[in-house]
Amino acid sequence: MSVVSMRELLEAGVHFGHQTRRWNPKMRRFIFTERGGIYIIDLQQTLQLLEEAHSFARNLAERGGSILFVGTKKQSQTAVEEQAKRVGMPYVNHRWLGGLLTNWRTISDRIDRLHELRRLKEEGQLELLPAKERISMLGELEKLEENLGGVADMKRQPDAMFIIDLRKEQLAVREARRLGLPVIAVVDTNSDPDEADYIIPGNDDAIRSCDLIVRVVADGIAAGQQKATPADFAPSESNGAAPQQEETVPEGDYEQVSPGEEQVSPGEEQVSPGEEPVAEEATQQAPQADAGATSEEVTSDG
Repeated sequence: MSVVSMRELLEAGVHFGHQTRRWNPKMRRFIFTERGGIYIIDLQQTLQLLEEAHSFARNLAERGGSILFVGTKKQSQTAVEEQAKRVGMPYVNHRWLGGLLTNWRTISDRIDRLHELRRLKEEGQLELLPAKERISMLGELEKLEENLGGVADMKRQPDAMFIIDLRKEQLAVREARRLGLPVIAVVDTNSDPDEADYIIPGNDDAIRSCDLIVRVVADGIAAGQQKATPADFAPSESNGAAPQQEETVPEGDYEQVSPGEEQVSPGEEQVSPGEEPVAEEATQQAPQADAGATSEEVTSDG
């Protein structure tokens, strides 16, 4: 079943590109036609490539990976925040701070400061400060929330990046390229598709178009997170289903014996298969021979 229908793409206006005088020639292969001075994007390709991006996001989520959502333009801010929160992924929807990924040590210090200010506000300690200092710290908290609130819980480098507008998010694209992160991107007719690994040709300037594409990618992540893992089917110890291992060493003073061998009592020698105990057999045959000789003497005397 398709992750999105052609009707939904049409109703959202995904097929509308930019004006013909504002285009990137590399997008020629994704353009269907031109009408009224505006390029029309081929939705057949958009549908196929959107399904590929959906599959990539699902497979990444199945392995426990994370995708950083990036969309700082007004048309995509709300969709990026809502969908990223829905699937528990980090996001940037106001301003990309330079070095957010490549200078993680400095950014992590600012994130620690954000958590500290959050704690002070929740505990009501900011209200105990003088008015000037309290206003200053509240302003700092608001600024940190705006710039780093979406990545406050990000403990490590993301495994991929989802970008709404390649032209506007050039800083994010460069950092992703430097770190070798796969890039999923909504690419309009004025963007360079070579900057993305998973291209989604579509309108990145309409709110409904951004909402639809971001939702489809988020649905792929949600599907991967809900997939059952082998650990879900492992027998629990509380049910007694876990098999107990048998002891290989028998109790007592006996030595460990390989399967098929017999225990040897103390004082007895172990004999290999096919050999016969020579000394004991000779000792047992001697009395029998003496008994036979005595019986012959008695017969002859009689």
